[in-house]
Order: sequence, then structure tokens, then C-alpha cells
Amino acid sequence: MKVGIAGFGTIGARVGRALDEGLKGLTLEAVSGRDADKTRAAVAKLKRPVEVVSPDELARRCDVIVECVPTAAFESIAIPALKAGRTLLTVSAAALLRHPEIIELAKAHNAQIILATGALIGLDAVRAAAIGTIHSVTMITRKPPKSLKGAPYLVDNKIDIDNLSAPLKVFEGTAREGAKGFPANVNVAAALGLAGIGPDRTQLQIWADPTLERNTHTIKVDADSARFEMTIENVPSPEKPGTGKITALSVIAALEGLRAPLKVGT
Repeated sequence: MKVGIAGFGTIGARVGRALDEGLKGLTLEAVSGRDADKTRAAVAKLKRPVEVVSPDELARRCDVIVECVPTAAFESIAIPALKAGRTLLTVSAAALLRHPEIIELAKAHNAQIILATGALIGLDAVRAAAIGTIHSVTMITRKPPKSLKGAPYLVDNKIDIDNLSAPLKVFEGTAREGAKGFPANVNVAAALGLAGIGPDRTQLQIWADPTLERNTHTIKVDADSARFEMTIENVPSPEKPGTGKITALSVIAALEGLRAPLKVGT
């Protein structure tokens, strides 16, 4: 199975190294990146460097496209991949909320979108509960201020999170609203909404917490099948504090599941 990676930054480069080191039944075929020269320099560090190509060429040559680009560039990768009938593997739940027509495009071309778990815990349990009836889903996200810097919601509402001495709640609303205001920070909330009762019924709080070193998410679900609460503390990536290290590992695990003789979890 030929794999292409779109975006060779924090997540894409880690996935690329895993493929380069060897994932059974999978080979890295090509990559694409916004800055071709920078991408070529990064790819050159692999044991088996591959060609840097356009998104259209990536879709033509690869069976699976791993999408790791900023939310604003999502469509430029997703559309050619899905029109070519490929499998699109992504953690960009916020982009899927913004572009729901992408799902119909996949259906029309017999393609598939796989939303990897990313930095979220318990997605399988939420999906299972959603087969029955979920009464409520609440998520509380607490992040070091540096992980939230530059979020559109903070900028638009002139919320200053510099030099905080105590935790500050910077947002409360729905998962859809949170994904729009914090597109680089709360893909987890968007994914939770898609897995459960929808982004408009999923409630979200976001806190800037100077006492934390890790990005922390607590999820509370009340359903007719179970009531559960889960907390995960993600170690931030050194290159991009808003992205947890586990996110790239989640993508690698999802890739392995495509070819594994035993797949654990939905």
C-alpha cells in the first residue's frame, strides 16, 4: 500500500520517519509541502528519500494520503485525494466541521476519510455509546498559555493570556464554536462531537492554565449504556506546543491498522 504525506511538519515528519523505518505492508511513496525546498531538505534526512510532488500528483500516485497541513489548506489536499478514490487519513476534525461537503465527495468517488484519534482519549467508547442514546457530553480543555497563543478567538476578543498567575477560562460554548475559534488547538473537541452527539450539543470549556506543562483534556459522558469520565495529559511537541506528541503516534497506529492481521478497537 503506497502512502503519501501532505505536510511534513511536526506530525508529517514523525509519520514519515516511521514509514521510513518500516511499517508492514506500507511504503512511503511521496510527500508534498507548502515550501517545496524546505520539504525536500526534511525528506533528505530519511534513509530512503522520496520525491516531493504536488497535491494532485500525490493523489495520483498514492493509495493513502496522510493529511498534516494547516486547516486553511485542508481542501487543497482532501479534494484531489477523494476525487481519485483514495483513503484520506487526517486528524483535522475542525476542518471536517468547516467543510462537511467533503464527506459527500468521498461518498461520490468511493473514497474514505479516516479521522484518527489524535490526542483524544476514549473515542471508541463515545462511538459505542452513540449507537444507543447519549444524554450529554462535556469536555474541559486546559493548556499552558503558550499552547493557545495566536488562537483567532483570543485575538478577536482581545483576551490576554500573557503573564497569567492563575488559570483563566477563555472560552465556553459548543464544540463547533470552539473548533472555529481555536482551529489549531481543539481538533479533539471537534472529533468528540463527530463521534458522539454532534458538535452543536457537545459542550466545551477551554482554560489557559500557567500551572500546567501538559495539554489536558477531561471528557464526561452520560449515556443510557454507561456513564464515564476520562482525562488525558498530553506532552506537547517541542516544535509546536499546541500539538501533543501522541497525535503523530495516533496517525501511525491508524496506518498500521489498515494492514494489520489484528486490529484492536473500532
